[in-house]
Amino acid sequence: MNISRTLATARRVLRQLGHDPRTIALLLIVPCVLLTLLYWVFDASPRTFDSVGASLLGIFPLITMFLVTSIATLRERTSGTLERLLSMPLGKADLILGYALAFGALAVVQAALATGLAIWGLGLDVAGSPWLLLVVALLDALLGTALGLFVSAFAASEFQAVQFMPAIIFPQLLLCGLFAPRDTMQPVLEAVSNVLPMSYAVDGMNEVLRNSSVTGDFFRDAGIVAGCALLVLALGAATLRRRTA
Repeated sequence: MNISRTLATARRVLRQLGHDPRTIALLLIVPCVLLTLLYWVFDASPRTFDSVGASLLGIFPLITMFLVTSIATLRERTSGTLERLLSMPLGKADLILGYALAFGALAVVQAALATGLAIWGLGLDVAGSPWLLLVVALLDALLGTALGLFVSAFAASEFQAVQFMPAIIFPQLLLCGLFAPRDTMQPVLEAVSNVLPMSYAVDGMNEVLRNSSVTGDFFRDAGIVAGCALLVLALGAATLRRRTA
């Protein structure tokens, strides 16, 4: 791995994204709009918004980063850009980490905007520090980036990349504890939810929601999300293909 090549890749991706305002809007504005819509939906029940809003602060960044990263990476492959880049002295790890840094930088802005809006704009009431919410939101966005880079290796078109969302994201969304506590699910479903990273993202947000101090469970949840992101990035580097057949 070469640091200068990794940073050059990140700068190139950021320049390209800078010329795509619709993608920037999807990344930065849509999560804030959805949080505001949720606030209006539960206007008569602030406690429900506090509970659901904290969970969605972890879910929205993961979903949007997954979509944008998987499609953007696949577009580079189908256009032949990846093949040209990998024909130069650029390793797969340099490429994957460059993409992760570029989208990670956007993830920082996205997580900061969404968390700031929820806490100071919409009055999300949390017992813990808002900075801890930001940490979990950022880890979730990085996990979404890693998943997007990984699944892009198995899609032949942008339409197929979007089709991975029901297979990868929706099961996690249903089993993460957002709709029902995980310990009340059928044993098989609870066992499945225990190995899904989004479950720990939601648990981490709920820890901040309920506890004024940092707990061991919070460190466990944040560590699992971060570990899953690193693992999926490594798998993404291992499965990266030069082009789509």
